[in-house]
Amino acid sequence: MKRILSIALFLLLSGLSFSQIMTDSNYCADIKTVVIGPTELRLGDTFDNEGPQTTLSFDILGPQPAHLRYRIRHCNAQWMPDQLDAVEFINGLAEGIIDNYKASFNTRTDYIHYEQVVPGRYNRLTASGNYIVEVFPDDRPDSILLVRRFRVYEEMVDIAVTMGKPSAAYGSFGRDQQVDVTVSPRNGSNLTMQESHYIVELQQNRREDLRRRLDFNGYSGNAMRYEWGTRNVFAGGNHFRYFDLSNLWARMYHVQRIEQWGGEIFAFLQPDEERSRKVYTQYNSLNGGMKVNVRDHPDPDTEADYVWVNFSLPMQRPFLDGSVHIAGELTQWHLDDASRMEWNAEYKAYTKRMLLKQGYYSYQLLFLPTGEREALTSPIEGDHYEMTNNYTVRVYYRAPGSRYDRLVGTVSEVFH
Repeated sequence: MKRILSIALFLLLSGLSFSQIMTDSNYCADIKTVVIGPTELRLGDTFDNEGPQTTLSFDILGPQPAHLRYRIRHCNAQWMPDQLDAVEFINGLAEGIIDNYKASFNTRTDYIHYEQVVPGRYNRLTASGNYIVEVFPDDRPDSILLVRRFRVYEEMVDIAVTMGKPSAAYGSFGRDQQVDVTVSPRNGSNLTMQESHYIVELQQNRREDLRRRLDFNGYSGNAMRYEWGTRNVFAGGNHFRYFDLSNLWARMYHVQRIEQWGGEIFAFLQPDEERSRKVYTQYNSLNGGMKVNVRDHPDPDTEADYVWVNFSLPMQRPFLDGSVHIAGELTQWHLDDASRMEWNAEYKAYTKRMLLKQGYYSYQLLFLPTGEREALTSPIEGDHYEMTNNYTVRVYYRAPGSRYDRLVGTVSEVFH
């Protein structure tokens, strides 16, 4: 516990500012494999008569359990904590003790696995919108160890999604995908047809850099149109790369070899290839997802081991105007130092080593131009109109005089 706190207190926040945009973040180096799901909950659903709930799970490396608590906060559409009091969004307590944990069993790396249903027993979320759950030590409520986001939505609008190829004015006919959206309030919803009250968001897969606010184009009868703009056009990309670490005694898919040194396990993946000039081949994958799994053991939560996974991307020369990143749930979809690959001049390759729990992982290799927010698939993965990307539309609404952004509708569609 002392080791955890010393790392956390050096790195992390001392409370959260109301002007800070919240992201899925770990503020302690010993916290691994954080999973929250489902991340989008319908306000009308009930689970054990307690209202919408999600489950947060994570590991903390080391043999000793820590005394932890969680706290729920409501955020606006831009993911900044708003000023709602807990009684305005929850029937019950917004904080609780995390008391469901168990130690790893027969693994080379010791860890404690934690799970917590959010909100806890006998509590019920009563407002839609964006939420975060924070985890912190029981005796230090301002020392945040991790933050994860989730959403609660209402079904107050009808959302129509149209997908196809873009016109030459907005994108490439063979590489890009266009997603147009129309939104109309449902009968009896009491929502006004005023565009300024709405925020319509469109996201490709779960990429944070490709979560865009769409531009309003006008009214069509009882519908608001968000169509035919540059924000509606996305590069198609390519199917996600994939590897399997569920068995450490035999080479699984995309694993070149596995070695053990000094009580630790090292997996070397097959070198990735630059695919920008290759013909597109249909391939089913997790689209950046992951799943903890271990062969021949009943409880992957505590019997899956941790492995140092080595990635490599051979290239003749490095990029001079940007960086290469591993994108997917394994890096929390962040384009930061933790996901950035380093150029190795000796091997003429980009390389990266990450400590991951056994399981299935999918990812893409993205190029982030210097100074830009959105990464590109074209330089390494290539772009293909045929790619089966998942697109999610979310509609936020704030009426005049309201103190928070409601999430009044969401829909996900796969591009075919």
